[in-house]
Amino acid sequence: MAERQATIASASGLHARPAKLFVQAVQEKKVPVTIAADGGPDLNAGSILSLMGLGAGHGTVVTLKAEGEGAEQALEELVALLETDLDAQ
Repeated sequence: MAERQATIASASGLHARPAKLFVQAVQEKKVPVTIAADGGPDLNAGSILSLMGLGAGHGTVVTLKAEGEGAEQALEELVALLETDLDAQ
């Protein structure tokens, strides 16, 4: 299992467009990925409902975990995505 932390850069956090872009990226990775904020439970990072329920805003530190072949690479790319202001794209 691979694990990484990321700080949400999008001004609106993981809501609306940033959440949709992140979910699309997770689904493209083809590995199970979870996300948690502030020591909370691990949630399915490929679910828009999970992300919206996470309530992660700008500056929130989240923990991503992934399993399987390609997990390390997937997390590197997902961390880079979260640390980019997706609202500005």
